[in-house]
This record gives sequence, structure tokens and C-alpha cells, in this order.
Amino acid sequence: MSRPARRRVAVVGIGAIVSGSHLPALRAHAERVELVAAVDVDQGRLDSFRALAGEEVAGFTSVDEMLDAVRPDLVLIGTPPSLHRAQTVAALKAGAWVLCEKPLTLSLAEYDEIAAAEEASGAYASVVFQHRYGSGAVHARDLLTSGELGAPRVAHCQTTWHRDAAYYAVPWRGTWASEGGGPTMGHGIHQYDLLLYLLGPWAEIRAMAARLVHDTESEDVSTALVRFENGALATVVNSVLSPDEVSRIRIDCADATVELTHLYGHRNEDWTYTPAPHVASERADAWRTPTADVPSSHAAQLGALLDAYDNGVRPPGSGADARATLEFAAALYKSAFTGQPVTAGEIVPGDPFYPAMHGDHPHWAPKEHA
Repeated sequence: MSRPARRRVAVVGIGAIVSGSHLPALRAHAERVELVAAVDVDQGRLDSFRALAGEEVAGFTSVDEMLDAVRPDLVLIGTPPSLHRAQTVAALKAGAWVLCEKPLTLSLAEYDEIAAAEEASGAYASVVFQHRYGSGAVHARDLLTSGELGAPRVAHCQTTWHRDAAYYAVPWRGTWASEGGGPTMGHGIHQYDLLLYLLGPWAEIRAMAARLVHDTESEDVSTALVRFENGALATVVNSVLSPDEVSRIRIDCADATVELTHLYGHRNEDWTYTPAPHVASERADAWRTPTADVPSSHAAQLGALLDAYDNGVRPPGSGADARATLEFAAALYKSAFTGQPVTAGEIVPGDPFYPAMHGDHPHWAPKEHA
């Protein structure tokens, strides 16, 4: 069976994430994709990107103009979060599949608009959660879901990073309208998405949030206690106040502890398995990570998306699966701001946390909402 023709790809927004992560991912799959267009409102930045990516890449300052002129198969979106919904819907309506940086939308209401656009167009929109796609993560999930490690019981999910005042001096950072939240939406979302990938659906959240250091509308730290459908209990910490930066997941099961420690990406060597005292060494030896070492990366996720495109099936990181991660964020905010536990499926149209992560809470909503 012959391989399908190379997919024609456009990138929208050409800041650091596109130049530093998406462009290398496209080059890693050069036999399967062709970068044909780039969009940015800054003509000078657009010219610099085309010099880097290739002058054959057509440049546009308008998404709609690019979609009309080029009709790409796939659109990669790396713009600020407030633009994601409109740009994703436009690409879907043009028949293109989408791979968009996180968060895909600023609210569950916006996400459901994208779901409706998917259904109308037959195309799909995925969100970049590249930590799911490393070989170590896939191996850990296989062990957990097969029951080989025993029933999951206790978990910890930690994103303790550091961002200074200069980071938040960028106008679109730290506001609800532009980012949809603080580290819960913009930083820790990668790790708790991975936790959900490993442990499955969550059932209940009890949370707290605070604005301790930064002069922002949104929080700069949040914590949560989570009950999963399988009965496991977890803690989740999202911080941009932590001098010693680390990203960590630990899951204690009946027969083993699996732990991942890294910062912005993982390899096989970052995963460890510690057997319970009753586990035979021969069984524990079989848990070793695979020989093939595929780092978590945009390239790994792009490969999975292209496989789905070739097979005409919904790609990973889209649909109900991706919505569950966004719902987790909304539930964390709702619990933190109201002081009440929140259950999965509770936030629906009519709930103030459905159209906005701040839920119009008087202590957290932007001044024009409070």
C-alpha cells in the first residue's frame, strides 16, 4: 500500500513555540508533510520566519486570506490563547485539520463551539499535549491500564516552575481574557493532562488557589485534591513561584510505584519503577522502559496525528478526551473560588464557570465583570 501524498501544512503565529518546536517537528516528518504557508500579523517577523523555513513558504498576515488562497490540509496554531477558538473554527470550516497549542480554548463553552465546527466540517482539532506521546508515557499507561502494576491508590502531580515579573510584562499574560487563567491553564495543564492519560477519568475535585506574588488577574499557584473513578486519590500542584523547578508525577499502585521526574520534556530514563516488597524480581524486570526511546515532543504528537489523518480516524488529543482536561481545569477553578467540591460533568451551560474560568467570581473576575 502506497503512502498518502504529503500533507500541505500552514502555521499560524510564528513566535518561539512555532520556530522552536513545530518547525523541527515538521522537518522530522518531511517525507509526510510540506510547509506551504505561514501567517503572522507582524510582517517583519513573517519575513524572518520565511528566511528560516524556506522562501517557498507563502506569507500572509490574515488567517482567512491564507485559508482561501492555500486550502491547507493541516493548520498548526501557535498564537496567544485568546485567538485559538476563532482561528481553529475558521480552519475547520475550510476543511483543514488543526493542531493547536494549549489551551485549545479559554472555556468549556468555546470548546463546545469547536466540537460543533468539527461535526459540521468532518475535520478534527487536536490540542498540543506532547507529554502523552513519549515512549515512556505510552509504556507506563500500558502497564497501568493492563493492571500489571496493581490497582492505583495514591498519586502526586507537581508542576512547580518559576516565572518572574518580566514574564508577566508581556501584555497577553496573566489575564483571563487572553490566557484563560494562570499556571492552572498555562503551565500545569501539561502534567495533569498526563496524569489523566495515565489514570483515566477523574470524579471529584477539591481545590484552592491564590495570587501570592504576581500582579495578575489570575492565580499564580493552585492546589487540588482529586478522586478518580478508579478510586485513586491524587494531589495536584501548579505553581510559577518555585525557585527549584521540576515537573513530577508519582503513582503508587498495589504492586509498584511509577515515577516521572523531568522539567519540560521526558525520555525513558526519566521514568522509574519501584516494586512492592512482595513482587518477584523477574516480574519487576519486565517493567523496564522500552528499548526504543522516543522523547515527549511535538514531533511525536505530530506523527500520531498524521497516522490518524492517513487512516481517516479521530486523532489523539481531540474530542471528548481533550475536553476532559479542560473540564478538569474549569472544575479546579470552580472548587477553588467557591470553596465547594466539584464533580465531573457538573459544569454545564448555565453554570458561571462554563463560559469563563473565573466564573464571574467577585474576588477573581476581571474588574469589568466583578
